[in-house]
Amino acid sequence: MKYVKQFGIILFVTFLGELLKMALGLPIPASIYGLCLMLLALKTGVIRLEHVESAATFLIEAMPVMFIPAAVGLTESWGELRPVLLPVVVITLLTTPFVMAATGRVAQRIIRRGGKDK
Repeated sequence: MKYVKQFGIILFVTFLGELLKMALGLPIPASIYGLCLMLLALKTGVIRLEHVESAATFLIEAMPVMFIPAAVGLTESWGELRPVLLPVVVITLLTTPFVMAATGRVAQRIIRRGGKDK
């Protein structure tokens, strides 16, 4: 029953993200709104980590399996992807180091800031 309640909370926040997307009409995916709402709820204490931790851990552990349908979809659309494959590979290879560097810098700042608070 604990898992059902936790999944229910996660689904409710996701639903609120969908509503927010429809209400605002901005070109931002509803999942991003849902993630921001969940972060806000966790930071303010509206939702405590214990209320969603087990279900969230399960979802994170199952995440690799969720990429299988996407990979199959890519193989199904090979005809459309083939003409743009080279530009996509080049863009991916050029931008990945920048994304990794930016992510590393942000993580370092967060870790340093957390150390100062304690």
